[in-house]
Amino acid sequence: MPDHNGQPKLSSRQETILDLVDQRGFVATEDMVEHFGVTPQTVRRDINMLCELGMLQRFHGGAGRQHSAENAPYLDRLQAGSKEKRNIAELAAAQIPNGASLFVNIGTTTEAVALALAKHRDLSIVTNNINVANILRANETFRIMVAGGHVRQSDGGIVGEATTAFVNQFRLDIGVIGVSGIDTDGSLLDFDYQETLTARAIIDNSRTVFLVTDHSKFGRHAMTSFGHLSDIDHLFTDKKPSDQFAKVLDAADVVTHIASPQN
Repeated sequence: MPDHNGQPKLSSRQETILDLVDQRGFVATEDMVEHFGVTPQTVRRDINMLCELGMLQRFHGGAGRQHSAENAPYLDRLQAGSKEKRNIAELAAAQIPNGASLFVNIGTTTEAVALALAKHRDLSIVTNNINVANILRANETFRIMVAGGHVRQSDGGIVGEATTAFVNQFRLDIGVIGVSGIDTDGSLLDFDYQETLTARAIIDNSRTVFLVTDHSKFGRHAMTSFGHLSDIDHLFTDKKPSDQFAKVLDAADVVTHIASPQN
């Protein structure tokens, strides 16, 4: 039945799908099947209707919002999937030895990694994330270096030419990076061009690269590409990637670590 504006009335499930997309940026069909306990055909019908209404855009394996030019607000991203991010972060932190040197870049999942490193000792950290620096400074055995540049008021990220130049002065053991989206061909995507320049510099100046990201980023679109899964050594995520992404990861020789819910 149409509403008073002449639009079809959405079901509670369709309303929830929109809420999930707003939280995550992208939702996979298989996740919605599990979430609602319905068939894939039912989920696809819901997505088709929402796409016809201009509320969603269909992507391979799921759906997202129509634009790819702007990320969700920082507080929304911080709250979305917080348990999954914590599990991912603890798994990644367990692979970082005491005494290591590492980059930690902008992102809510990389901030979760910083929290998971609280009991480590003698780490040397270079970061362009004020939140990461604030989290880590409580440990007196850490040496923390913060990049210069423009501070984004929205999320505490530091970006700009000076930021990238600072990162390029180092050669560190591990680069811990997040991502806004991973395209179906394995391209690593983000929304801010300046941020991607620094992320690229971190990749180029790390002996080993850790990508920490939850499953919602697979298939999510963003404007700027800064690399490929073949640039990554270890992927830490919360669910087994789809067969399509698993093939790309295998071809790129990426070691995939799946965080269990019990972590």
